[in-house]
Parts: sequence; C-alpha cells; structure tokens
Amino acid sequence: MGGYCLLILLIGACTLYSSYGVGKIKQTETATLTVDANAAGRAIPDKLFGIFFEEINHAGSGGLWAELVDNRGFEAGGHHTPSNIKPWSIVGDESNIVLSTDLSSCFERNKVALRMDVLCGNDGAKSCPSGGVGVYNPGFWGMNIEQGKSYKVVFYVRSTDSINIDVSLTSSNGGLVLATSNVIADAAKVANWTRMEVMLEAKSSDPNSRLQLTTTKKGVLWIDQVSAMPTDTYKGHGFRKDLFEKLVDLEPKFFRFPGGCFVEGEWLRNAFRWKETVGPWEDRPGHFGDVWMYWTDDGLGYYEFLQLSEDLGASPVWVINNGISHQESVETSMVTPFVQEMLDSIEFARGDNSSQWGSLRAAMGHPEPFELKYIAIGNEDCGKPYYQGNYLKFYDALRKAYPDIQVISNCDASSTPLSHPADLYDFHIYTSAADMFSKSNKFDKTRRNGPKAFVSEYAVTGKDAGTGSLLAALGEAAFLIGIEKNSDAVEMASYAPLFVNTHDRRWNPDAIVYDSSRVYGTPSYWMQQYFTKSSGATLLNSALQASSKAAVVASAISWKNTTDNKNYITIKIVNFGNNYVNLKLSIGAENSVQLVGSKKTVLTSTNVMDENSFQSPNKVIPSSSHFTLTGKDTNIMLQPISFTSFDVIQEQPSHLLMKEADSGLKSSI
Repeated sequence: MGGYCLLILLIGACTLYSSYGVGKIKQTETATLTVDANAAGRAIPDKLFGIFFEEINHAGSGGLWAELVDNRGFEAGGHHTPSNIKPWSIVGDESNIVLSTDLSSCFERNKVALRMDVLCGNDGAKSCPSGGVGVYNPGFWGMNIEQGKSYKVVFYVRSTDSINIDVSLTSSNGGLVLATSNVIADAAKVANWTRMEVMLEAKSSDPNSRLQLTTTKKGVLWIDQVSAMPTDTYKGHGFRKDLFEKLVDLEPKFFRFPGGCFVEGEWLRNAFRWKETVGPWEDRPGHFGDVWMYWTDDGLGYYEFLQLSEDLGASPVWVINNGISHQESVETSMVTPFVQEMLDSIEFARGDNSSQWGSLRAAMGHPEPFELKYIAIGNEDCGKPYYQGNYLKFYDALRKAYPDIQVISNCDASSTPLSHPADLYDFHIYTSAADMFSKSNKFDKTRRNGPKAFVSEYAVTGKDAGTGSLLAALGEAAFLIGIEKNSDAVEMASYAPLFVNTHDRRWNPDAIVYDSSRVYGTPSYWMQQYFTKSSGATLLNSALQASSKAAVVASAISWKNTTDNKNYITIKIVNFGNNYVNLKLSIGAENSVQLVGSKKTVLTSTNVMDENSFQSPNKVIPSSSHFTLTGKDTNIMLQPISFTSFDVIQEQPSHLLMKEADSGLKSSI
C-alpha cells in the first residue's frame, strides 16, 4: 500500500455519474459490440489475476489467522519490565491478585512472562471470590465461540507450589461459562516451565467471548505463551475458514505477500523479518508493525504464507525487504546481509531437506519444496536512496543462484524503459472512479518488448469509494477490462487491500470486511469474480462503437469449463454512465460457431454509492438470469451504472485456443 497515486481529475468523466439518482429520467445511448468468434485470438497469461495480502487492518492477526488470543506471549508491551500486557486484564481486584511481568520465560526470544501473585485462597480468613481470580484475554474485539465446536488451548506455566487452574471460555463479562477445563499439577511437575494443553467444547455460542485463566489457590505462578485455536481451521493449517473460502471464490492464480508497507516498516527495526516468523510459534518473538501501528505475534509467518499459497493453488509472490524502510536506506556497499536473507528465504522455500533452511521447512511439516518463482525486490522503493544499486545486488544474486525466478522491479516502465534488467515491473494505482475508468486504456501504447507490468495494487479510493461502493467497483472493472485486453503488456494484477477487520480500519476501501463472526464482500470483491476465468483464457478480437455520450468498455474471451466440458465465450461490459445503453451485440461471422445458450450476470444498484454491510451484506452483489441470443445480432439494454457479463456456450467450437482450467492452454483442434 502507499505512496503511488495517480491524481488526474477528469471533469468530463465525472459528469458521467454525478447526476445519477433515484427517480431521474434517463436517456438511452447506443452502442455496437462485434465479437469475432472465429479468429484464433490471443492467449491471456495464465496468472493474470490473483490476490495481494498485507498485514494491514488486522488482516492476519485478528483475521485470516485463526488465533483467538491477542498478545499471546505478553511481548507487545516491549522487552522491558514492568510492561503493559494489553489487552489482557485482571479477573478479581488488587486485594486478591497482583499482576506483573518479568523476564523469566523459558523462550530465549520471548523473555517476558506474566507473574500472578494470588493473595486469596479457598479456605482461611481471605477466601477468593466465587469463580476465582486471574487474567482474561478478549482476543481481537471478542472471540467467536460456537456451540458444539472445539478449541485447543495451550499455555506454559511454572509455580513454586502445586497449581489448580480453571481454563474457561466465557461471555464478555465472565458471567456465563461457555466451556471450561480444570488443570491440576503438583509442585514437582511445574517447578520448571511446563506446557499444558486442554480441549474445550463450547456448550453455547457467543461472538464476543473471552478466554480466562483463574484459580482459587493462594501462591505465585507464572504464565506464558497462551494460545486458543479453533480446531476447524482450513485443512488444520490455521486459517479461518469463512475468510479462506472468500479467497477460494476469487480463484486467484498468484498470491503476493506479506506487503506492502508492512515489508518495509517505518523503520527497519520494525520491518518484517522472515526468520523471526518461522519455527515453533512459541519461539517467534513477534513485532510491532510501525506503519499500520499494531502488534502481531507473527503466527501467520513466512511458512504459513507459503502454505496459504499452496492451499489456494496460487503461485507465491514473495516481496522482500531490500534494506529500505520508509525512513532509512542501507547503502549498497553494506546491503549484502540483506541479500543473504533473501537467498536463505528461497532455500527455506525450495531447498532440499538436507539444507540448513530446507530442513527447518521439513521439520515444520512440509518436506516437499514450495514452488516459489517470483521475487519482488522491495515495495514502492524506486525513488528512494540506494534502491537502484541495491536492486542490482539482489538481481545479480538471484540470476546466479536461482535463474528461473522472475524478478520484479519497483520502478514503473509503463511509459519509460527501465534503466536496469527485470522480468516484471510493479505498477500501483489508487485514484478516483472516473480516472480509474479512463485508465482502461492505460496500457494501450505501452511497449510490448521488455519487462511486462505487474499491477500489484489497484483500487478506487477517496470520496468515490466510501468504504466500498458500487461506483468504485465499476471504475475498477473498466480498468481490469483494459488489463485483460492489454495482457500482452500486463502479466498480473491484484486489488488492494484484501481484508479489513471492521474494528481497525486503517485503509478504505477493502475487498473483504469481517468481525469475529461475520464476513461480507464489498462490490469490488464481487467485481473481481467476473474475472475468475480470464487467466489462461483466449482474448477474442472485438470492436466497440458507441454514441458520444455513452461511457462503456467491453471485452470478450473464450475458455473451457472442465466441470461441464463445454466451451464458453464470456463478454464483459461496463456501463459507467447514468443512461441506459441500447447495445447491439454481434458474435461471429460467416461460418461462425453455433451459440446455443447464455447466462446474463449484472452488478448494479439503485445508487452509485450503495455499499454492502453486516446488516445488508447482499445489497450490491451480482444477479444472474438466463439470456437468449436472438440470432447473429442481439439487442441488449444495459442498465445505468452497471457491470454486465454474458456467458455463451459454443456448441461446435472452431480452431479457437481454449482455456483448460487448471491445466494450461490447449488447442481445440
């Protein structure tokens, strides 16, 4: 995320939608779209559309990563004690229990531990209150606990005496116990740090629950590394199922991670360091992301990102730090250690099990290498001191050690050639809806020789976008149609940001919105589903002619559906204006293929600024219906402010180059 924004304001384009409103009389414009279904067309890159994940808006910590405990190692307050253990809080009061932190943990990279001095007991003059005293953690704005589901709780404990601890999931005020288990151990067992694990089955549901550890036994005990995970994560890999399924529905062909500005840090001391995010979760020190201003325990680390890519069937695109943060730049003469960090990360992903870092990957449960073939050198760093020199150090090292890896430069080559070698170049755009619509022809005149574009971050922002408007989605749809038509100059594209926890909006808008228990897609999310069949498809020749006041863009592709084994033509059309458009659609020519059926899908609403919400999650979503072609030419009325697609079945395909989903390109001959 961040700095690259095109801020051209097209006054004429703005008038296309500014007057649209309920009850206004709309004119009808005209347009003609001719699609040549006989010509061979042009193959679209097989990874054209994917997704970009950044740890922003609590996208991972408190989002896709299903860990329920926030600040599980008590490290978020820093490495000095006493420290702040927020969001942990006391159960009881200071007359019964004193909480503090010290540096007594058994984990060398996580020395902070919680000390509990319990002043009350279960007998004698000073009895503990009913339910005991201790600590609780509310998670990330409440833990979603569901009746009948199981939750694995792990924590480490030591004490000078025997222990008797209740581990419970409760309502937000602790009044209702949803699940509980009792942990008892004698003094000899807990004299040193001991791992405890309990399985809790919820007897009722509450989306705003908390985890608490309580006791009625007087004495001193230490607690560290507390985790609570639902047992029904995706494939047991730790990903929250409902959010993961939202990603699956986008059918991404690549997965860019972990940022974004999160990679750089405001200062290098707070940048993402991959070596601190692998290995057992208890050993990961976590870090404060000083760009988006929150702590993450890094349970979602480098290994998990690679696993996520594999689970999605998407190619990982690993964005590495090249010695540059927002405030600092390491001189090229001293950047070699950063280059080695990158090489070590590739060995972790691809090295054999006998290598230093490959053996760690295998020990974590993945003996087979990950297919890492894309490395982005930095994020939005092109104009920063030492980037060019640093880039060449990284590039040369990659070419020598891993010549098959595609190297992505931060420098934009859409208008001016690069001054250095690269396989791809990064292009970011955040702008108004009207400007984004106009950018449908951005790459029309981009040179076709040399590196291709990786549009790794695009979105409509500002007042046009709100927190995810129809207007934003239409501007973006037009832009993606332009990318599809210019896919001989653009290799890949992804929206940004992907996720937002509604309690921590650091950026607007975002594709997927959620809280502890609910999730919905913005119109921009649904817009992306129109392009799920584009990667690896065939771009058909098409021509669009429209009246002067019509604001429409269109494209046509052919592809093969391996579910029903049929060949399809998909036509996508954005009507960005506030008028109806009477479209004459002509598919094929003499001796054309036979077209036997069609599905029409429309994304629109009553107002350009309509959004989805938890209360109305389906206010702006695509609506599908059957559509019948009336012959060679078919008249179609396009609704104002709409994105429409037509899926047409080809009964007898000619020599088209068809898309075989998930198996590359094949000739239909």
